[in-house]
This record gives sequence, structure tokens and C-alpha cells, in this order.
Amino acid sequence: MLSSQYAGNVSRWSEVAGLTNVERETADPQPPVTTAEELEARKARRAERRQKQREANDLRAAKMHDHRMAAERTGLPETPPGKGKVHVGCSGWYYWHWNGRFYPADLPRNQWFPHYRERFRTVELNAPFYSWPTVAAVKTWLRQADDGFVYTVKVCELITHIKRFEGTDELVRDFGYIADLLGAHMGCFLFQLPPSVRYSPETLDSILHQLDPRRRNVVEFRHKSWWDDTVFKKFEAAGAIFCSTSGPRLPDQLVKTADDVYVRFHGTKQWYRHDYSDEELSDWVDRIKASGAKRVWAYFNNDRDANAIKNAETLSRLFKAQKVMR
Repeated sequence: MLSSQYAGNVSRWSEVAGLTNVERETADPQPPVTTAEELEARKARRAERRQKQREANDLRAAKMHDHRMAAERTGLPETPPGKGKVHVGCSGWYYWHWNGRFYPADLPRNQWFPHYRERFRTVELNAPFYSWPTVAAVKTWLRQADDGFVYTVKVCELITHIKRFEGTDELVRDFGYIADLLGAHMGCFLFQLPPSVRYSPETLDSILHQLDPRRRNVVEFRHKSWWDDTVFKKFEAAGAIFCSTSGPRLPDQLVKTADDVYVRFHGTKQWYRHDYSDEELSDWVDRIKASGAKRVWAYFNNDRDANAIKNAETLSRLFKAQKVMR
């Protein structure tokens, strides 16, 4: 049984370009639910689709492994630094409840990403968390990105939630092949751990040992036990980025463990629905400016009521006004 928070995440994922029919059906905007029976039927269909996705992930990972091994014979580059020092965007871009709010009601869905791209120069892709991307899907991302657009990619749950970093060294390297395909359009890899994973020295060492230092790796924890100086120091030694998380019941703290800082805005008291005030965002800008970071990655996951859009635009404006890292 999925927790209510995790089940909510399942219904919120985005990016449909290059996905299979099963994934596209899951991501497609749905009409409002009007009865309890319709709600239960939709939950059942979603659970069935999720199971199919999970069953397919092992096969997709194996195929990407083959691609990576073939590419390694010619040598793999490090993830390039990317253009720009301030990257602000949203966690996903394909949400049915943005239709008529952010996307014009008459705008075809195949034009949604170009519309998003006009307003933001980066996006955090959430769909790969649920379904391991194919090489064809990654090439689709490449085609739809113009010069200077950067993707951050959320790592598949096969690594972080199903296997929980146990025996996943090879899988982490295979997923990292996405960076080689994206090249200059690659931002960060986001590894999100479930709230049930609490701090232990063994778990920390296992995670950091498996991260590829050639990549820009971000780890997001959902349990407060990870906010600890011992953890921060080990992240610094590994060159990994500790994700600063604005979320309910988590420390309200900017953590800098590398040249880059990474912040995810979920909401302060309620997941995904909070509308950040200018004062709240100004406080984050002040912290980031004082941190001495060379680059900042900030993504808004409070997609309900399209708050993510206006909050991301406000944060970008505040960064420019204070000339942060320009």
C-alpha cells in the first residue's frame, strides 16, 4: 500500500515527450472526478499502469546498460558545467491543472513545452523517476531543447525506492549515461530517498560510494535525521550536493556541500500547495547570496493552482534584482 504522500506524487508526474502509450496515458490530463466510483476506478487503473511501469524498468535499465557499455569503448566525458549560474524552474511542466492557468486553454498539448521553454531555461524532469527513460526518449528531450536549455533528471525509483541503493552501483552508472546523451543540456541528477529512510553511517557511505564523481549529483532526503554536520562533511568530501528542501516537518535550512546549491520548494506546511510570499523567497535569496555558491539550482514542486509558475518567476526576478552570481 502506498503512503498518501507517495500516492499523491504518483498522480502528479509530468513530461510526456517520448514516452510509451502506458506512460502517456498516465500523464495525460484527466477530467475532474465526479463520483466515488469514478475515483476508485481511476485509482485502480493508475495502480495497474504503475505496476506495468515497474515491471518494464528492469528491462529498460538493461537496454541502457548495453548502450552505455558500447559508448564507453570510445570514452565518456564529464558532465559539462552548463551555461549560466542561476537555474530556476519547475519540477515538471505537464500538469492538466495548468491548462487555462499557465497554458492557454486553446494551446495544443504538443505546444506546451515550447510555451514553458519561453518562460524558463530549465526544468526538473520527474517522469524518469517512475519510468526508466529509453534512449529514444532522451533524444526527444534533446530535440525539444533549444540552445542553453538545461534539464535536471530525477533518478528512477528502481535505484532509490525499490532497491534503496542496495547493490545498485551498475544501475547508477547506467542511468548516468543520460548525461552523456544530453551533453551541454544536462544539469543535475536528483536522487530522492523516501521518508522511511533514516540516517545511518552505513546507508550514507553506500549512497556516496555509488555516486559517479563525473556527474553533478544531488541527494534529497525526506527525513530530518539527515540534517547533520557529519552528513554534510561527508557530502563535501565526496563532492556531492545535499538538497536543501523546503517542505513540511523538514529543517528550513540552506545546506551547501559543493560549489552548487540545490533547493526544492515543495511548500512549508502542506506539500505541493503553498504559495510562497515575496518575503519568504527573498529570505532564500539572501541565504544563497551569503553562501558563496558558484551556481544555484532551484525548482518549485508546489504545482497546485500553478503556484510553481509565479513563485519561480518571482525568485528569478529577485535573483536579478540582487545581482546574485552575475
